[in-house]
Formats: sequence, C-alpha cells, structure tokens
Amino acid sequence: MSLDRSIRWRGLDPVTLEHCHVISTPRDTRIRGTIVTPTYGLFYRIKLDDTERVRTARLERTDGTLLELFSDGAGNWSDDRAEPLPNLAGCIDIDIWPTPLTNSLPIWRSQWTIGTPQRFAMAWIDGDEMTVQRNEQIYTQLDTGHFRFQGANGFERILEVDGDGLVVDYPGLFALAS
Repeated sequence: MSLDRSIRWRGLDPVTLEHCHVISTPRDTRIRGTIVTPTYGLFYRIKLDDTERVRTARLERTDGTLLELFSDGAGNWSDDRAEPLPNLAGCIDIDIWPTPLTNSLPIWRSQWTIGTPQRFAMAWIDGDEMTVQRNEQIYTQLDTGHFRFQGANGFERILEVDGDGLVVDYPGLFALAS
C-alpha cells in the first residue's frame, strides 16, 4: 500500500471531530491523529510494519494520561514498561474508541472474498478510560465499497469505505467531516 493522505471525521454520538494523517510506504505505515471530544482531547500514533501489522500504538489525552503498547507483529504485546500483556495474545490489530480509522487496519491487512466473513482478535482501546482489552470482531466484505462489521454484544453496522480502505460512513457513529 502506498498512501499519503489526511482525512477528517465527525463523530455523531458523542459529537467529536478528528483529523488523521496516514503515510504508507513499502517499508511501513505511520498514522497520526487528533480527536476532540466533549470531555477530552486525544492524540494517537500508530506504526504498522511492512505487512500492515501493528507494531506500536501511543495514545495521550490532554489530561496527561498516556497509554503505549508494543507488539512483535505476531500477536504478543507489552506495555511501556516492557511488561507482557497476555490477555492480548493473538491480537494483531487494534481498535481505538473513538475513531473509525482503526477499522481500516484489518481491511488493509487481509485478503478478501466477497461474502466470506473473517474473524479478528483486536486489542480494543477505550479512549474514555484509557484501558485495553481483547475484543472479537467479524468483518465481511459485501462489495468493493462496503463491509459488514460485527462486534461484541450483537453490535453490527455496514461500513462504507473509499478506494483507500478508509471509512467514509459508519452509520450512527462517524461520517466524513467537510
């Protein structure tokens, strides 16, 4: 993947504004984003290796709360003190609340057959609480521009993505900002 692009989303519930920049080369992908919520600001940086696997994630809120995660790309994680995080074993991707950007990670990394669901173990990061936990998710490509996303507790949405695999419509939660 080769990409050098900025994108903005507005969150619908809660109301947020996000600006994100993705730079992808044959060597790696670097993502930087800023989210403004009603109660805090969140800066995030994600680095993917040349196979689109998450290697580092750093989140910092405007109140100074910091969360850093490191991965070997094979599903083994540690925190900023190099302490292993066994509850995330097998997770290749991350999913950060509140951004639709991280829905692109498994889309970019995987080979797709229309109508065939794929299950992913995600390191799900709650930006409100600055915590991380394992979360199982299912993605199914419906056509070139749409994926069914199924999360925990029966949550389901049809995500619209653009030609770069970035979410442009996440019904009820996120839309492109003008």
